[in-house]
Amino acid sequence: MNLTISVDSHVLKRARIRAVEEDTSVNAVLRDCLEAYAGGAGRNHQAVRRLLLLAETSESGRGGAAWTRDELHER
Repeated sequence: MNLTISVDSHVLKRARIRAVEEDTSVNAVLRDCLEAYAGGAGRNHQAVRRLLLLAETSESGRGGAAWTRDELHER
């Protein structure tokens, strides 16, 4: 199915440039956005559900260790 939209010419030009940089097309970007908006991104939802289930059932932990904010962000 086809869809016609109105977009500012400057926005479309920048979108086309970015799409080329990302080796895709504006059409593909819009299609992906619409699929996600419509709830068609089922694989993403499934992946998140699997990740949450894994986190809930995981037996791993930090072994009682505690870190300070500075230690976690040490470079």
